[in-house]
Amino acid sequence: MPRPVYGHAEGLPNKPLSYRHSHPWVQLSYAARGVVHVHTSNGLFVAPPQRAIWIPAGIQHQVYCSADTQINSLYIASEAASRHNATCKVLGVTPLLRELIRSFGSLPVEYDESGPDGRLVRVLLDQLSCAPVTGLMLPLPNDPRLRKLCDALQARPDSQESLNRWAVRLDVSERTLSRLFTLQTGLTFRLWRQRLRLLSALPLLERGERVTDAALACGYDSLSAFIAAFGEQFGTTPGEFFSRSSPGPGPTS
Repeated sequence: MPRPVYGHAEGLPNKPLSYRHSHPWVQLSYAARGVVHVHTSNGLFVAPPQRAIWIPAGIQHQVYCSADTQINSLYIASEAASRHNATCKVLGVTPLLRELIRSFGSLPVEYDESGPDGRLVRVLLDQLSCAPVTGLMLPLPNDPRLRKLCDALQARPDSQESLNRWAVRLDVSERTLSRLFTLQTGLTFRLWRQRLRLLSALPLLERGERVTDAALACGYDSLSAFIAAFGEQFGTTPGEFFSRSSPGPGPTS
């Protein structure tokens, strides 16, 4: 790259890139509007506004976006990246970091490293190095039986099919399936499905759909159960979560 950091903003359609790919630099994908999903072999990473996905150099990944997503991507030379360089993760984006990312997108490609632009880049990298890691990640198993189950639930997060039914379908005992699930994902089946449902609700909520509709679409029978689970995962209500995000319609109850 011509400089240690390169960035640009672009609107991407709601479809995956046509191939899994990697690159020899770090990528930071931040959605000023919409929700970004990054798939790797180990997990699904989700970033609504207020979050960004850190993709280390050499990591094979595939990107999905909700409709009308506006992405600000940063590409960072590995030697300029520090703390987060080892693994893919979702970072919290403070108001200061958000404005730094947006401001950097307007700089010339060959910005003056010794002038004001270079100082802005150094502050940007410093803020990235101390950005908190958030829990917006869904671990994915390697076992082909579990992968088949997880792929089906990702396609239908509202599915009510029990682990016992899946055990019968996969010709394995429920106890074995449960043990494998915890071993390979670090989560019980119940907690994994709950996280999947909550992450699946984020694009619906971000584009302003009612909380009730998002809850039903993702498999919750009651609004109160959804709000309780959302609070447990994110530490806030859906309305409060998105009121601190980029300016948009926000969800209603």
